[in-house]
Amino acid sequence: MKKEEYMWDYRNPYEWMTRTMTGKLPPMMITCAITGGVQGKEMNENLPESAEEQADQVYEAYKAGAVSVHIHARVPENLAMTTANAEDYARVNKMVRERCPGIIINNTTGGGPWLTTEQRMCCLFAEEPPDVASLNLGPFVFKIPLKARKEPILHPRDGFLFDAIIPATYADINLYAKTMKEKGIKPEIEIYHPGQYWVLQDLLREGNLDPPYMVQFVMGFQTSSYPTPANVLSFINELPPQSMFAVIGVGPFQIPMNAMGIMLGGHVRVGMEDNVYFKKGEKVKNNAQLVTRVKQMAETMNREVATVAQAREMLGLKKK
Repeated sequence: MKKEEYMWDYRNPYEWMTRTMTGKLPPMMITCAITGGVQGKEMNENLPESAEEQADQVYEAYKAGAVSVHIHARVPENLAMTTANAEDYARVNKMVRERCPGIIINNTTGGGPWLTTEQRMCCLFAEEPPDVASLNLGPFVFKIPLKARKEPILHPRDGFLFDAIIPATYADINLYAKTMKEKGIKPEIEIYHPGQYWVLQDLLREGNLDPPYMVQFVMGFQTSSYPTPANVLSFINELPPQSMFAVIGVGPFQIPMNAMGIMLGGHVRVGMEDNVYFKKGEKVKNNAQLVTRVKQMAETMNREVATVAQAREMLGLKKK
């Protein structure tokens, strides 16, 4: 695949119209965020927590069309918590690679709000390292009422109001990016609001990012930008050269934000980290259900869905 087939100026209306008319928008990568760092089975009993559950659901999502999986490994002794242990990430990553040849493994460095900067980076030091790791470009605050974990769910606890902040400084973010660069791990750049483009420019000045840049817009998360079409277009307008973008929509905004990514020539993320309902009143059965739906959306909208090999080529990753 030639670079110009998947790397282009999203802001150019003439190129967008030409590519749309001729069916030459780039192949669309589907990332599946199978679980998260906060909510668990108390929100949806089908959400995978253990390493085995995560590997099972990644395999089904992979068969459905996901080329990349975003993983939050949990503490085996307390599955309500995100781990700070590199061995837990190595175990999940190995299980996924054995079952899903070539899939792009994307581990979180966001972790959970209770982790230190060093603990969030644990996945970067795993014996079975990821291909990609998320790189949040700033702090964010959230206030979420969490339901009680009741038996027979493992590791029960009372419900509570989760009012927290995940801190980050310029130094922290550059440390994450520099460590990823040293270890050959591709950063997936997470932007929650337009002000974080200041941080992206700082990373570029410091030489801690290499093209092509994968920039992911997080829409509808608390203290991120509102999930509106206008805000997606605003994000696109500030992308640096040699960038690709993907769109996340949280909760009921997953489908409209996916549609924006498909239509504008970007890429998408789905998964139970972002959304535990398939539609109003109906919980998601598994992550593959969300992958299947977005793949069907893309095909209906005349977008080719990327293979693992195409995704690795676009991101500049080694062939597996």
